[in-house]
Amino acid sequence: MAPEKPIVLHLGDPIEFNKDIYAQIASQFTVIRPSLEERQRDAFLTALKERKWGDFQGVFRPFWNTGGEMGRWDAELIPLLPKSLKVYGSAGAGYDWMDVDILAERGIIYCNGASASSEAVADMAIFHIISVFRNMQWSMNGARSGDPNLWLEAHQNTAATAHNPRTQILGIIGLGNIGYTIARKAYACFGMKIYYQDIYRKSTEQEKAIDASFCQNLDDLLAVADCVVLATPFGGAKLITTETLAKFKRGAKFVNIARGTLVDEGALVDALKTGQLSAAGLDVHENEPQVNKELAQMRNVTLTAHTAGGAKETQIGFERLSMENVQRVLTGKEALTPVNKHLIKN
Repeated sequence: MAPEKPIVLHLGDPIEFNKDIYAQIASQFTVIRPSLEERQRDAFLTALKERKWGDFQGVFRPFWNTGGEMGRWDAELIPLLPKSLKVYGSAGAGYDWMDVDILAERGIIYCNGASASSEAVADMAIFHIISVFRNMQWSMNGARSGDPNLWLEAHQNTAATAHNPRTQILGIIGLGNIGYTIARKAYACFGMKIYYQDIYRKSTEQEKAIDASFCQNLDDLLAVADCVVLATPFGGAKLITTETLAKFKRGAKFVNIARGTLVDEGALVDALKTGQLSAAGLDVHENEPQVNKELAQMRNVTLTAHTAGGAKETQIGFERLSMENVQRVLTGKEALTPVNKHLIKN
């Protein structure tokens, strides 16, 4: 008898773009796609307890907006996974919904899709950088208001506090795939001076390519940056708080394309009101889909609806990476975008 194929769970909607890769996976593995009802948390936990899908070895979630109906993968859910599971490949760059450290304790590699969204997210960051330096929200509000007085107010007054990004210091917190792409674009487009802080320092060649300066700690970066961009995927404790905002260079700008939960928005409002910060651009929000009402009323705050990665190329790449990571690990190859591999012992 032929050996049984390894089982792989496909969480979410059917494949839309990379059907050739899906066909390969279907020929190599037994692919099971739990129904929407089976993906609800209670039903999903019960199915795991009852080993409904057997000893599956891989899981892939090809879309960021479907396949996560069971909620957080945490200390309640992860222990129910079969010991056979080796890899989870997911769309999306962030993983604040997944306890990747607990997965690592069980030897399970978690892979994200960050490299697929780097261009789109970096482009959105550039939009917000331009907006906070040039008072674009004030100008856009005036143009859309239909009120000639508000139009004239913006037309006549925004220049007094607007600046060209060129030669300004851009401080980036987190210089991974997305952070480095932001730095590359900002350096090439505007000649901005790049400072960054990360747990890993880039190579000399990578730093030289964008004339980047490495900061040993966050305080050093905050003290000099004219604009701080938050680009770290970490989803644990808040990083931008009353204490950290007090260490920003007075009058600096702030852009967040990472995770809204990393920012204390109440503290951010206070910093904007007092002038500690002069402007902010936010694609992500602390209590999505609810947007802070005070921030929404400020003409020096640009807001977008968590759409930084929202390009067709990103969708295609997310889908492809989610499958390729699982395919590679289960065939004895290295994962393309592992997140927690450094946490896995042995």
